[in-house]
Amino acid sequence: MHTSAIYQQLKKSLNSYIEQGNTAFTVALSGGVDSVVLLHLMRTLKVDNPAINVSAIYVHHGLSQYADDWQHFCKNVCIELNVPFETAKVVIEPQSRTSLEAQARDARYKALDELSPQGSIILLGQHLSDQVETFLLRLKRGSGLKGLGSMYKERLLQSGRICFRPLLSVMRSDIEAFAAQFSIRHITDDSNTDESFDRNFLRSKIVPVLAERFNGFEQCTARSIELLQQQQTLLDEYTQLDLNTCINEYQALCINQVSEYSAARIANIVRAWLALFTQVMPSQKQLEQIINQAISAKSDAQMLIDLTDGQIRRHQGYLYFVTPSAELTDADLNYTELNYTELNHSELKLADGRLLIKCNGCGVRPPNANEQVTVRFNCNSARIKPLKKPGSNTVKHWFKDAKIAPWLRASVPLIFYNDELVQVVGYFISAKHVDENGIFWECK
Repeated sequence: MHTSAIYQQLKKSLNSYIEQGNTAFTVALSGGVDSVVLLHLMRTLKVDNPAINVSAIYVHHGLSQYADDWQHFCKNVCIELNVPFETAKVVIEPQSRTSLEAQARDARYKALDELSPQGSIILLGQHLSDQVETFLLRLKRGSGLKGLGSMYKERLLQSGRICFRPLLSVMRSDIEAFAAQFSIRHITDDSNTDESFDRNFLRSKIVPVLAERFNGFEQCTARSIELLQQQQTLLDEYTQLDLNTCINEYQALCINQVSEYSAARIANIVRAWLALFTQVMPSQKQLEQIINQAISAKSDAQMLIDLTDGQIRRHQGYLYFVTPSAELTDADLNYTELNYTELNHSELKLADGRLLIKCNGCGVRPPNANEQVTVRFNCNSARIKPLKKPGSNTVKHWFKDAKIAPWLRASVPLIFYNDELVQVVGYFISAKHVDENGIFWECK
């Protein structure tokens, strides 16, 4: 096994990680020939380099009647190889506009991320034949440059963890031959022969014909994919430069700045901006709607476009991506059991995860003994005379004066002494209650 071409290739592909001190690897083990061969190769690498730690995780999707048997098989393989083994059972809830395959993939990555040891690199068993099939599937769907780039060898999860595909340049036939040579047992997913699935149809009917007709078809396709990936990387660099000139410190997109570019460049910037907040890109029709409403509408026009993970809103010449937040409720800040000394160190966790923290300094006077301190939300008609502002007016008036986006206003904590508003957290304190050596609240 040590002298095989596949082992030498795997060893070379992981060398840069190992040289940087990344010696923990977790194999995503399905029981199929590719992942089982990968596990055997990693076990051999550990023998060569005892500093390496190898573990394996089986993700039980519950989508096949044989899933329990596959889990048992994977566990036994790991026992034979003396590799630590974990299993994760995930539940796939059917969702509209998302394929079952995509949902299973997302659940699998999430489980692998959560169960893998800290700092471990997740190794995936996809190979060159998988890559060619993915390219053809993306071609069939009419994908652009990024989609046709198919699978990258390295992928970063949202947590920052690395997923790596060390066998991506190895053909399926070579992996199967390797398994036969070293008598490596594996399982065969019964669904792999079901040609109602597009990938299986391509695998059994299309790719073999192309490979027979065109010598080196899979390798040539891989070379094209690599070129597409390089071009996408170059485009990403230029796109990032454009995006940096068009967003502010709140990651809002400046409409005037964007509108100076060509139509193709605008679409590219908007996609890059959306990628900051969501992995689910809008359809071409939705993208055109976003751009048209942003650029063509009157400056004071309201804009609301619903996407999978949030909404696109417009305010003061900028586009904002707004995600749903937990409903905030009023609360008593006195904590009846606490006295004023203890209140100096108190904090309140809000429903959306933020902390409301009480601080000392230039703010409002401490409450009197007969004053109850509460935090409230959405009190637009409450009145306050902010420090250094002319006259008393409603919260709604001062929010508008401060150009605070309408969808942010309901989440701004309002501090009351009994029924008197003394602080709009993050924006105003009451001139009537100001105290240089007082207290104030911050939201973090």
